[in-house]
Amino acid sequence: MPKAVHPGPDPRSVAVLAYDGLCTFEFGQVVEVFGLPRPEMGDDWYRFRVCAEGPGPLRAIGGFRVEADGGLAELGAAATIVVPGWRGIDAPVPDELLETLRAAHGRGSRLVSICSGAAVLAATGLLDGKRCTTHWRHAEKLAARFPAVRVDADVLYTEADRVFTSAGSAAGLDLCVHLVRRDFGPRIANEVGRRLVLPPHREGGQAQFIARPVADRENGRFAALFDWARDRLGERISVDRMAAEAAMSRRSFVRRFEAAT
Repeated sequence: MPKAVHPGPDPRSVAVLAYDGLCTFEFGQVVEVFGLPRPEMGDDWYRFRVCAEGPGPLRAIGGFRVEADGGLAELGAAATIVVPGWRGIDAPVPDELLETLRAAHGRGSRLVSICSGAAVLAATGLLDGKRCTTHWRHAEKLAARFPAVRVDADVLYTEADRVFTSAGSAAGLDLCVHLVRRDFGPRIANEVGRRLVLPPHREGGQAQFIARPVADRENGRFAALFDWARDRLGERISVDRMAAEAAMSRRSFVRRFEAAT
């Protein structure tokens, strides 16, 4: 007798993991991109579910609780599974959840993480020898906990063998819109980005932050200079003119300006 054919997951099915201690912002991003109805897409849009890692109701950051409409069985049946953060980079991941994710990936599902959710995907072993990312604040801890994983703290998101990871917070939206682009093409991704008031594709990496204030308290001279320059944005301001305004030689100004910024 011929073997029974088990149909694969609905290619438009998306499940987001809910867990006790849920990262609310990351969870909300997934709902916003995949869970909102889009009548203009007809029946072709995503079929979305919230699936719990454990019994509920589940506490979420911000003082409210979430009641999911499915569990790990429903999570593993989705074509796209999103882990929106996790309880912590060092927090243990239940074996049953890891087994669910491995089995789903083996059946062809894609796994997606936002921010600290990379720790869950790394714990499956599916990222061993592959590149991933997470929030830059968690990168060292993640690399130390999972030395077989290549953690890249300089990118917004990564993809390796149907396992996708994104950096902190807003980078999760970048990845979600990227997935829409893969599934529906650039025109639909642009529409989703426009609805989110978000560029459909953001260049650059996590270095798009200022590690320390440009005008720190130790250097009031530069603070005054920047205020002076901001008042003259319509003028051509040369390095020599800024050095004179700061009462420095050009050489000293360039050296100290680079150190300050």
